[in-house]
Amino acid sequence: MEMKKRITLELRNKSPAEVAELVLDNCRSSDGGIDGLNDSFKELEFLSMANVELSSLAKLPKLSKLRKLELSNNSISGGLEVLAERCPNLIYLNLSGNKIKDLSTVETLANLKHLRSLDLFNCEITNLADYRDSIFQKLQQITFLDGFDQEQNEAPDSEEEDDEECEEEYPDDGASTPEEFEEDEEEGESDVEEEEVGLSYLMKEIRDDEDDDDYVEDGGKVEEEEEDDDDEDEEEAVERGEKRKRDAEDEGDEDED
Repeated sequence: MEMKKRITLELRNKSPAEVAELVLDNCRSSDGGIDGLNDSFKELEFLSMANVELSSLAKLPKLSKLRKLELSNNSISGGLEVLAERCPNLIYLNLSGNKIKDLSTVETLANLKHLRSLDLFNCEITNLADYRDSIFQKLQQITFLDGFDQEQNEAPDSEEEDDEECEEEYPDDGASTPEEFEEDEEEGESDVEEEEVGLSYLMKEIRDDEDDDDYVEDGGKVEEEEEDDDDEDEEEAVERGEKRKRDAEDEGDEDED
């Protein structure tokens, strides 16, 4: 598939100004140059053109926000000076598997002031004596060459780089990162729920105690009422007994008469 057609497909009905990443790997460059890219891709941060038969960067548009550029397995042998002019904020550049032979070809990358990682693996230049030392000397701004720094420490993977960028954006000054903020928010919601459950339980106990008190009070009243009724019954029985006794005495008196 031709590069221009591939770009149209990758846009997926978006405007070029909306695209931050563009992968064109394994498409075909008809004349060895870049075709279909222009300055309207002003938000582009990542561009990959691996194995597209590219031999020249002369048609590379101005991409001021581009940070990562993949150009592996092409036929580029020179013309790297255009990168500093068109993509001044590059941090990562992969030129592995190209036809770069001389140190003078790479020296022009010294103008990429933000470049931190450069990959020239499987290029003829890697066969030169003191290749690594020479590159680090000529490009003092870079930290990693072919995936390793000057002390042979391996470069972090992309996820670790993203974590480092996140730490820079959210420094450890007591403020939470977005992930920590979400965790704190969830913990806060959990505390509120526990507090609400505890409060509900406490209120239930209070209501239960009040019901028990009411029950005791009502029961006490019933018992008092029953005692009063018993006293009244005894008084009535005594009165009836005394009345019968008086009636009997009165009858006795009448018989004597």
